Amino acid sequence: MPRKRLFALIVWSAALASTGAMADVPPAPVDAERPRAAAPGDVDEAAKRRVLEQFRTVRVPLGQAMATAERLHEGSRAADISFEVSSQAVYRVRTIKKERVWENVIDANTGIVSQAEIASSLKELDREDLANIVALKWIKQELSDAVRVAEKAAEGNALAGGLVKQNGKLNFVVIVASGGHLKEVMLEPPKVGALQR
Repeated sequence: MPRKRLFALIVWSAALASTGAMADVPPAPVDAERPRAAAPGDVDEAAKRRVLEQFRTVRVPLGQAMATAERLHEGSRAADISFEVSSQAVYRVRTIKKERVWENVIDANTGIVSQAEIASSLKELDREDLANIVALKWIKQELSDAVRVAEKAAEGNALAGGLVKQNGKLNFVVIVASGGHLKEVMLEPPKVGALQR
């Protein structure tokens, strides 16, 4: 999955929220009494509500979709994942192993692969994606670990996650649906040296 899709979810959740490690995005109030033209913020809020409504009805959690994608290529690791709503609710998962990258679409209700796999080489990635993938090779923590921590901290279910570089630091960013809100959780992976002690 292109990094831009993950960022779209992150920006989307953070657009109306304050900065910080965790940000709530409350649902927009509905004003049924006065019809008016939709402002850009209203469109964003409507899109958020639609995604949250769809996400609440899915039967397959994000962690299960990640595990399904990783099993398709033994020894691969999930690099990023996002929940998407089009004609059906799906998770788009990108996994890596050595010099290969695979993108799979997992049906969010059945847990099965629902579209043809896209395979590529690390050489085909843009510079930023390549840097994150290379960094992921040196991190002991898995994206699934970050998802579990984020879900517990935000008391909800993850709908997107990935590795991003912000202000020179590498972090896992996980978007969690908690009630009617989206929460962005940033987790700094433990340093390799710290894990060896």
